[in-house]
Amino acid sequence: MEQTDLIWQVKKDALRRQITEGKRIDGRKFDEYRKIELIPNFVPNAEGSCLVKLGKTQVLAGVKMSVMEPYPDQQDSGVISTNAELGPLASPEFYAGPPDEDSIETARVVDRGLRESKMIDLEKLCITPKEKVWSVMIDLHILDHDGNLIDAASLAATKALLNAYIPKYEDEKVVLGTKDKKLPVKDKPVSSTFAKIAGRNVLDPILEETKIMDSRMTFVTMENGYLCAGQKGGTGPYTKKEMDEMFDVALVEGKKMRKLL
Repeated sequence: MEQTDLIWQVKKDALRRQITEGKRIDGRKFDEYRKIELIPNFVPNAEGSCLVKLGKTQVLAGVKMSVMEPYPDQQDSGVISTNAELGPLASPEFYAGPPDEDSIETARVVDRGLRESKMIDLEKLCITPKEKVWSVMIDLHILDHDGNLIDAASLAATKALLNAYIPKYEDEKVVLGTKDKKLPVKDKPVSSTFAKIAGRNVLDPILEETKIMDSRMTFVTMENGYLCAGQKGGTGPYTKKEMDEMFDVALVEGKKMRKLL
Protein backbone atom coordinates (compact mmCIF):
# COMPACT_ATOMS: atom_id res chain seq x y z
CA MET A 1 0.00 0.00 0.00
CA GLU A 2 1.37 3.42 -1.00
CA GLN A 3 1.93 6.04 1.69
CA THR A 4 -0.90 8.30 0.43
CA ASP A 5 -3.32 5.34 0.50
CA LEU A 6 -2.21 4.44 4.02
CA ILE A 7 -2.67 8.03 5.25
CA TRP A 8 -6.16 8.18 3.74
CA GLN A 9 -7.12 4.83 5.30
CA VAL A 10 -6.03 6.04 8.73
CA LYS A 11 -7.97 9.29 8.26
CA LYS A 12 -11.01 7.42 6.96
CA ASP A 13 -11.04 5.13 10.00
CA ALA A 14 -10.73 8.13 12.31
CA LEU A 15 -13.60 9.95 10.62
CA ARG A 16 -15.87 6.90 10.76
CA ARG A 17 -15.02 6.37 14.42
CA GLN A 18 -15.91 10.00 15.08
CA ILE A 19 -19.34 9.46 13.50
CA THR A 20 -19.99 6.40 15.68
CA GLU A 21 -19.27 8.62 18.70
CA GLY A 22 -22.01 11.02 17.57
CA LYS A 23 -19.68 13.73 16.28
CA ARG A 24 -19.30 15.27 12.83
CA ILE A 25 -16.15 16.66 11.25
CA ASP A 26 -17.42 20.25 11.33
CA GLY A 27 -19.24 20.01 14.66
CA ARG A 28 -22.79 20.02 13.26
CA LYS A 29 -25.65 17.86 14.50
CA PHE A 30 -26.55 14.86 12.36
CA ASP A 31 -29.76 16.58 11.17
CA GLU A 32 -28.28 20.05 10.64
CA TYR A 33 -27.54 21.91 7.39
CA ARG A 34 -24.53 24.13 6.90
CA LYS A 35 -25.08 27.88 6.53
CA ILE A 36 -27.16 28.62 3.42
CA GLU A 37 -27.05 31.82 1.38
CA LEU A 38 -29.16 32.55 -1.69
CA ILE A 39 -28.26 35.38 -4.07
CA PRO A 40 -31.03 35.73 -6.70
CA ASN A 41 -30.65 37.53 -10.04
CA PHE A 42 -26.91 36.89 -9.97
CA VAL A 43 -26.67 36.85 -13.79
CA PRO A 44 -28.28 40.03 -15.21
CA ASN A 45 -28.74 38.77 -18.78
CA ALA A 46 -30.43 35.49 -17.83
CA GLU A 47 -34.22 35.13 -17.64
CA GLY A 48 -33.71 33.94 -14.06
CA SER A 49 -30.71 33.05 -11.93
CA CYS A 50 -29.51 32.33 -8.41
CA LEU A 51 -26.19 31.66 -6.70
CA VAL A 52 -26.43 29.29 -3.74
CA LYS A 53 -23.75 28.95 -1.08
CA LEU A 54 -24.17 25.83 1.04
CA GLY A 55 -21.21 26.00 3.36
CA LYS A 56 -18.25 26.01 0.98
CA THR A 57 -20.25 24.42 -1.85
CA GLN A 58 -21.35 26.98 -4.45
CA VAL A 59 -23.74 26.39 -7.35
CA LEU A 60 -24.98 28.93 -9.88
CA ALA A 61 -28.25 28.29 -11.73
CA GLY A 62 -29.29 30.19 -14.83
CA VAL A 63 -32.60 30.00 -16.71
CA LYS A 64 -32.79 30.54 -20.46
CA MET A 65 -36.08 30.76 -22.39
CA SER A 66 -36.45 29.92 -26.07
CA VAL A 67 -39.23 28.97 -28.50
CA MET A 68 -39.47 25.52 -30.09
CA GLU A 69 -41.90 23.03 -31.57
CA PRO A 70 -43.68 20.94 -28.91
CA TYR A 71 -43.00 17.25 -28.51
CA PRO A 72 -45.45 14.99 -30.43
CA ASP A 73 -46.93 13.57 -27.21
CA GLN A 74 -47.25 16.99 -25.51
CA GLN A 75 -48.39 19.35 -28.23
CA ASP A 76 -49.91 21.96 -25.92
CA SER A 77 -47.20 21.96 -23.21
CA GLY A 78 -43.89 23.70 -22.79
CA VAL A 79 -40.59 21.92 -22.29
CA ILE A 80 -38.17 21.89 -19.37
CA SER A 81 -34.60 20.55 -19.35
CA THR A 82 -31.71 20.63 -16.88
CA ASN A 83 -27.97 20.47 -17.46
CA ALA A 84 -25.12 20.45 -14.91
CA GLU A 85 -21.51 21.41 -15.53
CA LEU A 86 -18.78 20.31 -13.12
CA GLY A 87 -15.63 22.08 -14.24
CA PRO A 88 -12.02 21.66 -13.03
CA LEU A 89 -12.15 25.01 -11.20
CA ALA A 90 -14.74 23.62 -8.77
CA SER A 91 -12.60 20.70 -7.65
CA PRO A 92 -9.29 19.07 -8.61
CA GLU A 93 -11.32 15.87 -9.05
CA PHE A 94 -13.22 17.32 -12.03
CA TYR A 95 -11.91 17.38 -15.57
CA ALA A 96 -12.89 19.32 -18.68
CA GLY A 97 -14.76 17.26 -21.25
CA PRO A 98 -18.02 15.33 -21.57
CA PRO A 99 -20.35 15.19 -18.51
CA ASP A 100 -19.28 12.61 -15.92
CA GLU A 101 -21.48 10.51 -13.64
CA ASP A 102 -21.69 13.20 -10.94
CA SER A 103 -22.87 15.92 -13.33
CA ILE A 104 -25.38 13.59 -15.02
CA GLU A 105 -26.81 12.42 -11.69
CA THR A 106 -27.02 15.95 -10.28
CA ALA A 107 -28.87 17.20 -13.35
CA ARG A 108 -31.24 14.22 -13.42
CA VAL A 109 -32.18 14.40 -9.73
CA VAL A 110 -32.80 18.16 -9.90
CA ASP A 111 -34.76 17.76 -13.14
CA ARG A 112 -36.86 14.91 -11.72
CA GLY A 113 -37.79 16.94 -8.65
CA LEU A 114 -38.90 19.91 -10.78
CA ARG A 115 -40.93 17.72 -13.15
CA GLU A 116 -42.60 15.45 -10.61
CA SER A 117 -43.56 18.34 -8.33
CA LYS A 118 -45.25 20.04 -11.30
CA MET A 119 -43.50 23.21 -10.16
CA ILE A 120 -43.97 24.85 -13.55
CA ASP A 121 -47.38 24.93 -15.22
CA LEU A 122 -46.14 23.71 -18.60
CA GLU A 123 -49.53 24.15 -20.30
CA LYS A 124 -49.25 27.90 -19.73
CA LEU A 125 -46.02 27.85 -21.74
CA CYS A 126 -47.90 26.99 -24.92
CA ILE A 127 -47.81 29.81 -27.49
CA THR A 128 -49.62 28.07 -30.35
CA PRO A 129 -50.85 24.47 -29.86
CA LYS A 130 -48.98 21.94 -32.01
CA GLU A 131 -46.72 24.71 -33.32
CA LYS A 132 -44.84 26.78 -30.74
CA VAL A 133 -44.12 26.47 -27.02
CA TRP A 134 -41.64 27.95 -24.58
CA SER A 135 -38.61 25.88 -23.63
CA VAL A 136 -37.14 26.38 -20.15
CA MET A 137 -33.44 25.46 -20.00
CA ILE A 138 -31.82 25.33 -16.56
CA ASP A 139 -28.02 25.41 -16.54
CA LEU A 140 -26.28 24.44 -13.30
CA HIS A 141 -22.67 25.53 -12.87
CA ILE A 142 -20.73 24.00 -9.97
CA LEU A 143 -18.35 26.71 -8.81
CA ASP A 144 -17.00 25.11 -5.61
CA HIS A 145 -17.53 21.51 -4.55
CA ASP A 146 -17.47 20.67 -0.86
CA GLY A 147 -20.18 18.02 -0.86
CA ASN A 148 -23.96 17.78 -1.34
CA LEU A 149 -24.16 19.14 -4.87
CA ILE A 150 -27.72 17.85 -5.29
CA ASP A 151 -29.29 20.00 -2.55
CA ALA A 152 -27.29 23.10 -3.50
CA ALA A 153 -28.18 22.67 -7.19
CA SER A 154 -31.83 22.01 -6.39
CA LEU A 155 -32.08 25.18 -4.29
CA ALA A 156 -30.35 27.22 -6.99
CA ALA A 157 -32.63 25.89 -9.73
CA THR A 158 -35.81 26.41 -7.72
CA LYS A 159 -34.94 29.98 -6.74
CA ALA A 160 -33.85 30.83 -10.29
CA LEU A 161 -37.22 29.61 -11.60
CA LEU A 162 -39.12 31.52 -8.92
CA ASN A 163 -37.62 34.83 -10.07
CA ALA A 164 -37.59 34.02 -13.80
CA TYR A 165 -39.47 36.02 -16.43
CA ILE A 166 -40.75 35.02 -19.85
CA PRO A 167 -39.44 37.50 -22.45
CA LYS A 168 -41.65 39.10 -25.09
CA TYR A 169 -42.26 37.13 -28.27
CA GLU A 170 -43.01 39.42 -31.22
CA ASP A 171 -42.90 38.93 -34.99
CA GLU A 172 -41.83 35.31 -34.58
CA LYS A 173 -38.82 36.37 -32.50
CA VAL A 174 -37.82 36.37 -28.84
CA VAL A 175 -37.07 39.93 -27.77
CA LEU A 176 -33.93 39.53 -25.68
CA GLY A 177 -33.66 41.47 -22.45
CA THR A 178 -37.43 42.01 -22.09
CA LYS A 179 -39.83 40.85 -19.39
CA ASP A 180 -43.34 39.95 -20.52
CA LYS A 181 -44.63 37.96 -17.54
CA LYS A 182 -43.47 35.82 -14.65
CA LEU A 183 -42.84 32.14 -15.20
CA PRO A 184 -45.99 30.21 -14.11
CA VAL A 185 -44.83 28.49 -10.91
CA LYS A 186 -47.10 26.35 -8.70
CA ASP A 187 -44.85 24.68 -6.09
CA LYS A 188 -41.45 24.82 -4.37
CA PRO A 189 -39.81 21.38 -4.32
CA VAL A 190 -36.94 21.00 -1.85
CA SER A 191 -34.39 18.19 -1.76
CA SER A 192 -32.72 16.87 1.38
CA THR A 193 -29.71 14.57 1.07
CA PHE A 194 -28.31 12.21 3.70
CA ALA A 195 -25.11 10.15 3.79
CA LYS A 196 -24.95 6.88 5.71
CA ILE A 197 -21.63 6.49 7.52
CA ALA A 198 -20.85 3.69 9.97
CA GLY A 199 -24.56 3.01 10.43
CA ARG A 200 -25.50 6.67 11.08
CA ASN A 201 -27.34 8.98 8.69
CA VAL A 202 -26.11 12.57 8.44
CA LEU A 203 -27.83 15.42 6.63
CA ASP A 204 -26.00 17.63 4.13
CA PRO A 205 -22.71 15.70 3.93
CA ILE A 206 -19.54 17.65 3.24
CA LEU A 207 -17.03 16.30 0.72
CA GLU A 208 -15.00 14.33 3.29
CA GLU A 209 -18.18 12.67 4.56
CA THR A 210 -19.20 11.84 1.01
CA LYS A 211 -15.88 10.08 0.45
CA ILE A 212 -16.38 7.74 3.43
CA MET A 213 -20.14 7.12 3.12
CA ASP A 214 -21.64 3.69 2.52
CA SER A 215 -24.73 5.05 0.78
CA ARG A 216 -26.65 8.24 0.09
CA MET A 217 -30.36 9.07 0.03
CA THR A 218 -32.11 12.14 -1.37
CA PHE A 219 -35.76 13.02 -0.73
CA VAL A 220 -37.54 15.76 -2.72
CA THR A 221 -40.59 17.03 -0.83
CA MET A 222 -43.41 19.39 -1.79
CA GLU A 223 -45.28 22.09 0.10
CA ASN A 224 -48.14 19.69 0.83
CA GLY A 225 -45.75 17.30 2.57
CA TYR A 226 -45.70 14.68 -0.17
CA LEU A 227 -42.62 13.01 -1.60
CA CYS A 228 -42.30 13.74 -5.33
CA ALA A 229 -38.88 12.24 -6.08
CA GLY A 230 -35.98 10.36 -4.53
CA GLN A 231 -32.55 9.03 -5.38
CA LYS A 232 -30.36 6.43 -3.70
CA GLY A 233 -26.62 6.25 -4.23
CA GLY A 234 -23.98 3.85 -2.99
CA THR A 235 -24.29 0.17 -2.11
CA GLY A 236 -25.28 0.29 1.57
CA PRO A 237 -28.85 -0.73 2.52
CA TYR A 238 -31.50 1.19 4.46
CA THR A 239 -34.13 -0.10 6.86
CA LYS A 240 -37.72 1.13 6.77
CA LYS A 241 -37.13 2.84 10.12
CA GLU A 242 -34.14 4.72 8.73
CA MET A 243 -36.12 5.81 5.67
CA ASP A 244 -39.00 7.04 7.84
CA GLU A 245 -36.64 8.96 10.14
CA MET A 246 -34.83 10.62 7.24
CA PHE A 247 -38.11 11.52 5.53
CA ASP A 248 -39.39 13.17 8.73
CA VAL A 249 -36.22 15.29 8.86
CA ALA A 250 -36.62 16.13 5.16
CA LEU A 251 -40.16 17.42 5.80
CA VAL A 252 -38.98 19.68 8.64
CA GLU A 253 -36.01 20.99 6.66
CA GLY A 254 -38.18 21.46 3.57
CA LYS A 255 -40.39 23.91 5.47
CA LYS A 256 -37.32 25.86 6.59
CA MET A 257 -35.93 25.97 3.06
CA ARG A 258 -39.17 27.34 1.62
CA LYS A 259 -38.90 30.31 3.98
CA LEU A 260 -35.52 31.05 2.39
CA LEU A 261 -37.02 30.69 -1.08
